[in-house]
Amino acid sequence: MPIASYGVLSARAVERRTEQADLDSPHYQIHLVDDAGVHYRAAVNVKSAQQPPDLLYLAEDDFRHPVTAILAGLPSGWTPLPSAPGAGALDFIRANLLDPAAMRGVPAGAPGADNDLADLLDHHVLRAIADPAAVLYLYGQRWGPETVADKVFGFSPGNGVHDVHMNQGNGGGFARDNGVWQDGALLLHCPAEERWVGIFLAFQSQAWHTDDRTGNPLPTGRTGPSGPADPERVRIVAALVNPVGPAPERETVTLINASPQPVDLTGWALADQLKHTCPAGDGPLPPGGAAVVTVTNGVQLGNRGGLITLLDPDGTKADGVSYTGDQAHREGWTLVF
Repeated sequence: MPIASYGVLSARAVERRTEQADLDSPHYQIHLVDDAGVHYRAAVNVKSAQQPPDLLYLAEDDFRHPVTAILAGLPSGWTPLPSAPGAGALDFIRANLLDPAAMRGVPAGAPGADNDLADLLDHHVLRAIADPAAVLYLYGQRWGPETVADKVFGFSPGNGVHDVHMNQGNGGGFARDNGVWQDGALLLHCPAEERWVGIFLAFQSQAWHTDDRTGNPLPTGRTGPSGPADPERVRIVAALVNPVGPAPERETVTLINASPQPVDLTGWALADQLKHTCPAGDGPLPPGGAAVVTVTNGVQLGNRGGLITLLDPDGTKADGVSYTGDQAHREGWTLVF
C-alpha cells in the first residue's frame, strides 16, 4: 500500500546533523521551524539497506517546474497532499521532474570534501540555514506529534518528515511503500536570487518504469542511474509552446535520435499534462536526425507551464520534460531542454 500521511513541509532550516556512514541506516538530519514556531526534523536517507548501498543523487541548481508555482502559494508548516496530479504532489516519473540519467550514485560517507552525500547536502542546507529568507520544502511522510522529545534535536514534541526520496518501483519488503504521486524530495527557494534548487534521491534498487495505479515495477522496468533514459531512445530537445498569433496555434515538439541506428517512430506518441496523446512520427528517424512534430488530437502545450512526455509503441515512457509559465510567456520563442 502507499505511504501514509503524504505531504510537504514548508519551513526554515536552523541546524543540521550528520550520522556515521557505517550505521545500518544513517540519515542526514535537518532541524526546521515554521512561521508558527512549530519544530520539525527531516530525516533524509543517505544509505540504502539494499545493494548497492549508494543512493542516486541529483541537484538541479536552477530547478524549473510548474510545481514551484503551487509551492509558493502554500502556508508555512505541514500541508497534506493528495497523491494525484495537479495539487502539488511529486512523481519522479509522471511529473517529468528530472532526467534519471543525470543522477549518480554517491556514498553516504567518504574521506575528503564534497565527495559524499552528507557533503553534497551540506552545500545547499548550510546555505539555507545562513539565509533567513530561504525556505525549504520537504516532501515525504509525516510522523508525530509524538509524546516525547525529538531524539536528535531535543525539541518537544517530536515531529517530522521522512521518506524524502523516490517512493515507487520498490521490490521485496519495501514494495509495501509503493505508490504514484507520492515521491519525496527537497526543494529550496531562495527569494533573493529568484531561484529554486531541486534535490532528488532514489535507491539504485528501484525501477524506473512503474504501474500507473500501484507504483509497482513493470517487467520493462530498469534500475540504476541510467533509469528509463535508454541510449537507443529518442529524446525531446525543444518545443514551441507559445507560437505567434491567436489560438489555435501550431505548437511543435522537436525530437532527436541520439543513437547510431535509425529508430522507426511509427506507433510512438506525445502526451500532454492531461494525458492527451498524438502521433510522434510515422517513419524512420535516422541516426543523429531531428524531427519537428506538430501536435494534434487535442494535445495542448499550455502557456502557463506544462509537461511533455514521449511514449514508445508499448506505451512506456521514453523521455519527458517540463516547463514553467515564466519560460513559456515569450511568444514565438522555442524552449530548449
